[in-house]
Amino acid sequence: MSDTITHTGAEVGAEMAPVRNPYTGEIIASVPTVGATAIGSVLQQAGRGRRTAAALSRASRASVLERTSRLVEQRAESFARLIVSEAGKTITQARKEVARAVNTLSLSAAEARRNAGEVVPFDSYEGSENRQGWFTREPLGIIAAITPFNDPLNLVAHKLGPAIAGGNAVILKPSALTPLSALRLVDTLVEAGLPEEVVTVVNGDADIAAAIVAAPDVRMVSFTGGFATGEAISRTAGLKKLAMDLGGNAPVIVMDDADLDEAVRSCVSGAFWAAGQNCIGTQRILIAHQVYERFRDAFVRRTTLLRVGDPLDENTDVGPMITRQAALAVRAKVDAAVQEGAILLCGNEVSGSLYTPTVLEGVPATSSIWQEEAFAPVVVLQPVESFEHAIEQANAIDYSLHAGIFTARLDRALTAARLLEAGGVMINDSSDYRFDAMPFGGFKYGSMGREGVRFAFEEMTQPKVVCVNHLLGDSGL
Repeated sequence: MSDTITHTGAEVGAEMAPVRNPYTGEIIASVPTVGATAIGSVLQQAGRGRRTAAALSRASRASVLERTSRLVEQRAESFARLIVSEAGKTITQARKEVARAVNTLSLSAAEARRNAGEVVPFDSYEGSENRQGWFTREPLGIIAAITPFNDPLNLVAHKLGPAIAGGNAVILKPSALTPLSALRLVDTLVEAGLPEEVVTVVNGDADIAAAIVAAPDVRMVSFTGGFATGEAISRTAGLKKLAMDLGGNAPVIVMDDADLDEAVRSCVSGAFWAAGQNCIGTQRILIAHQVYERFRDAFVRRTTLLRVGDPLDENTDVGPMITRQAALAVRAKVDAAVQEGAILLCGNEVSGSLYTPTVLEGVPATSSIWQEEAFAPVVVLQPVESFEHAIEQANAIDYSLHAGIFTARLDRALTAARLLEAGGVMINDSSDYRFDAMPFGGFKYGSMGREGVRFAFEEMTQPKVVCVNHLLGDSGL
């Protein structure tokens, strides 16, 4: 392998890795990959990018991000179809992801101009009356961004946008399953005026990822993915900042005073959007026993009406999982839960990489489908005896990103917002609601840092304090 890296990760004579359409299985593209031996060249280019990025004015950073946002918006349909072809999202879902990425980039441009620091009131401390000053927000340097397959455009934008706004260079390692949207976004950034060396895209295996994470020149690792990989990163990274979104197992509470029609509609969408491959997707629905059967029957009925199939068909509701292996793996987990005593209400059928939306009840608390993130179109229904019982069950898992509650009572909603152990509590919405300007992250095990443009920007920058003492002796100012 050659060790010559460009912003797209291309190499002369590099080994090529195929990218497959999850629905058809056909190879739609091939991307050049690098191994761990390329780490020196990767870091060399990122070092040049660090110096270039730090020298860009805030106006320049903002202008690049604004132009990129407009270009992505102008090419929205092309980006959406690329997402469908490599990630398997339905065309409707892919268009929404593109719209979100446009907003993420626009928010990042605004952050480049806005979040410069603030005045420090030194004279509020006795003895410092003759001092005044401020702090600025300065780049960290080189940030490693490791992104998953499920939002191949917007989750990349969530890392690149704030990093560029903050004056950093980025080493981007997109999912090997969905690198094409990331590459096109980086190409668009360069077209919009970003110097090529600011973002180095690396396609490769776990060895090159580990080498990037371990490199002392890398000052922060921003990772979205699974717990096992997150633990490996934390062991390898050494003394650097870590920001991790490691998934969840989202609970939604439905109380007896809820608007059941709206709760059913919202929870079906929340459970099965993007074929359930959504870290804040609704997985456990905890329903007041007084309305459990009504909710269950309506939920199953609406679920069975979902159309599963070709993601390019405008009428498809649920497209494929990312691979056939993923579909077979979740079927095996559901089969295991049924053997443990769970009742299958619908779904659990595999055709190619398609997996039918699946609803279970009576799942034992020891089952992996209850305890772990399914990351699949699977939802568990469970009756609860009281509001307190619902909160207890919602908080019973060791990790949590979002939670939700449906209720007409304001006092109950606000109590749930206080007691639910989650990074976000959605009231009268399913757990999967997200706005790209809000802080996004989890509570409890493994949760580190926050995404959301402003909050990621602050994670990816560091304050520098300047203090001026006006008493400079006889020489004056």
